[in-house]
Order: sequence, then C-alpha cells, then structure tokens
Amino acid sequence: MQANPGGHGPGDLEWLRRHLSSAPPSRSGPRRAGVGLRFGGGADGIERMEAALVGEAFSPHRHDTYAVGVTLAGVQTFRYRGERHHCLPGQWHILHPDELHDGAAGTEDGFGYRIIYLDPALVQNALGGRALPFVADPVIRPTGMPPLPTGYLAHIDEPLDDLAAAEMTTAVADMLCAHAAASPLPRVAVDVEAMKRVRALLMDDPTTRHRAERLETVAGMDRWSVARQFRAAFGTSPTRFRTLRQLDMARGLLRTGHRPAEVATAAGFADQAHLTRMFKRAYGLTPAAWSAALGIDVGIGLRLGIG
Repeated sequence: MQANPGGHGPGDLEWLRRHLSSAPPSRSGPRRAGVGLRFGGGADGIERMEAALVGEAFSPHRHDTYAVGVTLAGVQTFRYRGERHHCLPGQWHILHPDELHDGAAGTEDGFGYRIIYLDPALVQNALGGRALPFVADPVIRPTGMPPLPTGYLAHIDEPLDDLAAAEMTTAVADMLCAHAAASPLPRVAVDVEAMKRVRALLMDDPTTRHRAERLETVAGMDRWSVARQFRAAFGTSPTRFRTLRQLDMARGLLRTGHRPAEVATAAGFADQAHLTRMFKRAYGLTPAAWSAALGIDVGIGLRLGIG
C-alpha cells in the first residue's frame, strides 16, 4: 500500500463516499436496528475499522488510542468533554486517548463511518518524543484534512507493510499537530526511554498486576512521577494501559470463537462479569454484542451504503 492508495489525490474523500454509497437503499421496510463492525488491514499499533449503527448506540467508553474517523452516511452524534457534537457526512472526528465519549445516530436512518485507531506510542515516535498533540475541537471539516488520512481509509482491506504504517502514522501525527490547541495538555517533563521501559513491562504480560515498586524500579523514579509521565507520554495511565492490553487479548480470543468465560480466564480477568464490565467501558459494547456485530447481517451496512 502506497502513501496515496489507489492513485487517488485530493478527491479521495468524494471517491470514497461514492464508492461506499453505491449500494441502493433497502425498500423492504424499516431499517433493522443493530450494529455492524468490520476490521480492515492493520499493523502493530494500528487498526482500521468500518462501522454502521441503526437504532443502537455505543455506551460511554474510552480507549487508549487516538481515534481519527470520517462519517460517510447519516449523522453521527457523540458527547465528548462535556459537550454534544454532530459529525455530518464528509466531516472527520478526532478523539484523544482516554477521553470518555459515546456514539449514536442523529436520525432514525442510522450512520456509518470508517476510522483509524492509532497507538500514541507511534505518534510519540513520529514526533520524536514531543508532547502528545491535543485537538480541542473534535469535529473537522473536510477542507481541514490533508488527503493522506482519507486515502488510508479508502482501501481498509489492503495490508499495511512497515513502510506504509510509518507513512500513515506520520501523516496522522502531522495532522494532529496542525489541529492541536495552542496550549494542549499540561506540560510535563518526560523521560521517554524510562516510560518505554514501563510500557514494555506492561505489554510483556498484561495478565500480571505489577506492584508500584516494580514500576519504580524499571523507570528509576517514584510512582507519582511514573503515573504523571506515563500519561503525558502515552495518553493514559499504566493501569488502564495494562487493562486495554488484556482486552486486546480478549478480542483476539473472541474472534477465534472462544467462549467469554474462557476468554476472561485466559486474559487475566477475575471472571466473565469483570471482563464484560471492562470491555463495555473500553468499546461501548459487551463482548457478546461486539462479537455479534462482527458477524452481523450485512444488510445493515448495505442499507447505510457502506457495505
């Protein structure tokens, strides 16, 4: 996959919308409520997803990645940092890591979108250790977006090799900086290498609950500095980062057909109820609803014109 997939240029968004709205609307009756999800090609720290919602909503949740998406059909509405926002077809939404938000259709017709989830550690690498950019206004007009992010959502099923992943990360990081507020988040001096060691420890075995003393030893600083610097570097707390890696494991197991009770044990949760609570807080859906959405009748996506 090249930096400009499929040879499209500044008109990528219009091409994308035409391409995804080619299916005729259903004439068989009222739209059936449900959620449809489809993951495209990704890479380490990068996920691309297509979603359609009719008569359903994502409950309030937060993830530890940047979320950069474009609405393709219908009206998307979400509450973010105390305000209700609306994202129309062609408009983009940008959510900072670990910020609580929900998601629902603004009309009974539902809505559809495509989105990139990007690990803040990749943004850190692309920015050379600078503070994570914070975009205060989460809704961006199409004219405010460079063509590259659009191009990377036009063909989400095409694989990402390491070079394409680096190009995508750089394009998104530059776009985030371009739209970031002048005074984003409180400035914190960050020992990036120390935080990378803490992150590696948490990723190595997410099922292990490390004590604060262990993180202090790995980072070479006190626990309060670890907590403050880790959030400045990666946009979330060490505890929540570990939980999200457990949920990564859980999603992988659910995709291969394992039962939720088995998944909960394997991913290090206390029980299935604990898994369900954490899953819904992260993704706005229960494990059962998320699994069903991945295999849902494609009619929902087709009726929205994004299937």
